[in-house]
Amino acid sequence: MAKNEANSALKIIPLGGLHEIGKNTCVFEYEDEIILLDAGLAFPTKAMHGVNIVLPDTTYLRENRHKIKGMIVTHGHEDHIGGIAFHLKQFDIPVIYGPRLALAMLEGKLEEAGVRDRTELRTVRPRDVVRFGKSFVVEYIRNTHSIADSFTVAINTPVGVIIHTGDFKFDHTPVDGEHFDLQRLAEHGEKGVLCLMSDSTNSEVPGFTPSERSVYPNLERIFMQTPGRMFVTTFASSVHRINMTLQLAQKYNRVVAVVGRSMLNLIAHARNLGYIKCEDNLLQPLHAVRNLPEDRVLILTTGSQGEPMSAMTRIANKEHPHIRIRQGDTVVFSANPIPGNTIAVVNIIDKLMIQGANVIYGREKGIHVSGHGCQEDQKLMMALTRPKFFLPIHGEHRMLVKHSQTAQSVGIPAENMVIIQNGDVIELTENSMSVAGKVPSGIELVDTSSSGMVSAKVLQERQRMASEGIVTIAAAIDWHGKLMAKPEIHLRGVVTSIERSLLQKWVQQRIEEILSVRWSEFTNSGFESEQSEMDLGGLQGMLERELQRSIRKELQCQPSVTLLMQVPDEPPVKVATDGRRRRTRTTAQVAS
Repeated sequence: MAKNEANSALKIIPLGGLHEIGKNTCVFEYEDEIILLDAGLAFPTKAMHGVNIVLPDTTYLRENRHKIKGMIVTHGHEDHIGGIAFHLKQFDIPVIYGPRLALAMLEGKLEEAGVRDRTELRTVRPRDVVRFGKSFVVEYIRNTHSIADSFTVAINTPVGVIIHTGDFKFDHTPVDGEHFDLQRLAEHGEKGVLCLMSDSTNSEVPGFTPSERSVYPNLERIFMQTPGRMFVTTFASSVHRINMTLQLAQKYNRVVAVVGRSMLNLIAHARNLGYIKCEDNLLQPLHAVRNLPEDRVLILTTGSQGEPMSAMTRIANKEHPHIRIRQGDTVVFSANPIPGNTIAVVNIIDKLMIQGANVIYGREKGIHVSGHGCQEDQKLMMALTRPKFFLPIHGEHRMLVKHSQTAQSVGIPAENMVIIQNGDVIELTENSMSVAGKVPSGIELVDTSSSGMVSAKVLQERQRMASEGIVTIAAAIDWHGKLMAKPEIHLRGVVTSIERSLLQKWVQQRIEEILSVRWSEFTNSGFESEQSEMDLGGLQGMLERELQRSIRKELQCQPSVTLLMQVPDEPPVKVATDGRRRRTRTTAQVAS
């Protein structure tokens, strides 16, 4: 694409994936056109009670939806495609280009979410070139990663060529025979790359990342040495690892039962597309392997990261409806814990061992390799592309810093790179790169029900209830502002040395004090108008706030306080001086 003579700058706006692992989402904007690159999710921390997934804040995209021309998908991992269905509920994306495997997985997600009609899915193959609007032409370049059908992209813009690596490593002996297209990378480097945006996940690790194929002999050794039932758990999206496991099962005469919805879906898509090849009778439903000799059974499961609802976690907790660990079972964790999951994983391992399983795990076993390039991979990427400017992406802060140091060691000037944060607006021209502003860049939380977003206020309430407990008060109040009975008080998760009877008496006194002082603010009991008015909703809100302040001060803690207020069904009939009968009219209903 010819470079623009005008002074317009290309804007690069990462909304996720920086100073964190996950929810990789990036915006490229030129004048009145926007394209998106990936739209991933992250998983919640323990403090995010009831939250299912974490998404980047898409306020900027909602406000500029009219500019969106389409999306680039680099590969099928959840931290790159898991947020798309949720975003499509808020704004349309005219077209999404991506690899066959990624789009096969994505199509099912969109249909399940009811948003399949809000975009067009178009598959791409290596070296395919696609156009978005008048400003962007994108070329897909085959790379190697831990999932099949993964791409680096060259984005041709009016200011120059941007190479976005996606997730990558240089695997010279790929399991599927699909080699990294080094020639095409070098050709772009020869012509001139304005900016390289490169994966920083393993920037702290020296050397090259080993080939996926290096796992095969170590897995085979375990197959040879395992006399009884065998369980293997890995990332559901690790197509190459799953393929090797199935090949070994075939070789050592084991029948495979797959447990876990995400793994079942991926295997089905990967078999249809030819990325997993095995005989049909190798895969059998769980009930069909129960009566087989133990040395012929392999159970392939999700849950390598200790996810609460995964198959392996439920097995370890003795909660799975069909599987129990037996003495002599062997469980293989063919994955290393990602940051934040280590405690959950070791707890699962402990529980499996207590039940009699031989658990094989750990880096020294050689049964897992990363899908991300280490320092020498990163240097090779820079040597091939020879960029003028450099942006380290996809990683926590220390990873970004280390990647920038590696870039300086191969000759990229420090002034030609910048460590950025989610929401930073990078302005890129032929001769300059700078941070020129910021857009909203927080997080959006999706409830466990997946039916709606969790607001910051709701999350704070959940955190408070989890840490400080909840106080529930039920109070019956008549139409004259008097308590009709002693209020009932219930404490859940609240630590206090005050006896319940004394606390109940104190709450009763406090309610009576508040009503005596503030009742008149919420009722007009005169006969100036045809009907007197009662604001029950306002009264309840005021009482709840006052009680919350008083209880927190009294108990010296911060529990949530909920008031359940009841009033008689019928308001009292009043007789005015002129003899007419009138009823009180309420201006709000009482919450129950």
